[in-house]
Amino acid sequence: MPSDVSKVVLAYSGGLDTSVILAWLKETYDADVIAFTADIGQGEEVEEAERRALATGASSAYAVDLREAFVRDFVFPVLRSGALYEGYYLLGTSFARPLIAKHMVEIAAREGADAVSHGATGKGNDQVRFELSAYALAPDIRVVAPWREWDLKGREDLIAWLNARDMDVPISPEKPYSMDANLFHISYEGGVLEDPWTEPPAGMWRRTTDPEAAPDEARVVEIDFEHGDPVAIDGERLGPVELLETANAIAGEHGVGRVDLVENRFVGMKSRGCYETPGGTLLFHAHKAVEQLTLDRQVLKLRDEMVPTYAQAVYDGFWYAPEREAMQAFMDHVQRPVTGTARLKLYKGSVTILGRTSPHSLYREDVVTFEEDDVYDQGDADGFIKLNALRLRIARQLADGDDA
Repeated sequence: MPSDVSKVVLAYSGGLDTSVILAWLKETYDADVIAFTADIGQGEEVEEAERRALATGASSAYAVDLREAFVRDFVFPVLRSGALYEGYYLLGTSFARPLIAKHMVEIAAREGADAVSHGATGKGNDQVRFELSAYALAPDIRVVAPWREWDLKGREDLIAWLNARDMDVPISPEKPYSMDANLFHISYEGGVLEDPWTEPPAGMWRRTTDPEAAPDEARVVEIDFEHGDPVAIDGERLGPVELLETANAIAGEHGVGRVDLVENRFVGMKSRGCYETPGGTLLFHAHKAVEQLTLDRQVLKLRDEMVPTYAQAVYDGFWYAPEREAMQAFMDHVQRPVTGTARLKLYKGSVTILGRTSPHSLYREDVVTFEEDDVYDQGDADGFIKLNALRLRIARQLADGDDA
């Protein structure tokens, strides 16, 4: 191991893993450890994590409220893109890691640290996301990834390691799955969820009512957008954090936003993940409704062709890569006319679009009407159809000739 690592910035949650990592870094590298806890709406006691880090041996500790930056600079850009990974996943963990990594390297530069460290395992995507982001922002930074270096294999090894050193770190009861939360979503994986045939345990979901127990009366909600960003709910203009919190509460009450997915990790294996994204799901559908009115057909087609590539880049950890930034510039340009209001109904886990309106609407009722109009000559469709049928007719004529 490098002997010249003397100061490390650790992404610290306050849980068992990162508490062991903090102490392990001090012992193994004889390094000062600076603990960094990012508040991105995970619901944890950030101040408690800061206190625990110092008690566990950190030379200093940062607890930073990043909720506004998270929603404004990460949630909303992905929402503007319309991105879904493999048709289901709204990418909530994927774009949280680049934000944490950004502040890790900034603290490292401020503190004169040699390295950054994280608690991601060697099997998952998060190690890639943290480290690609760190290297993109600070090319010469060292990364220490304990799960790829030590010989500890799991929770029991971690507890034994602590006990052998008489370290007093609170150990919460083990859940039958792992959980990671932020303001946009909660992800659940591992443990009993590793069997893709096994139903998620009763009581696992934290932010959504079981659809069967959701209110019997539907909720109608209106979402206002400006240039692709949500700005108001039911006519009340809200800041990014308050808007997402409000959307979470409304959609969660009605059981909206649960996803159970077997996905393809960047490192090459399939994994089963369950995701709970109530507000994000509501905003995703509302955004689509306003886009239906405001985006040109060919522009929308081009954007939708790009979505899988964009989603893959975000999922794989290439947030700060030039291709993601170039695609984002295109996505944001496309969103300039996406201003308007969507009206949706939430009922027992479902989201239904009831209506949409926009000052930039390309929809013309006088053109599309089945009633009499003076703006469209239906006879023009004859030539349009025949021109489009020409290649089909030629192909059939050739085939008939071969058959003869």
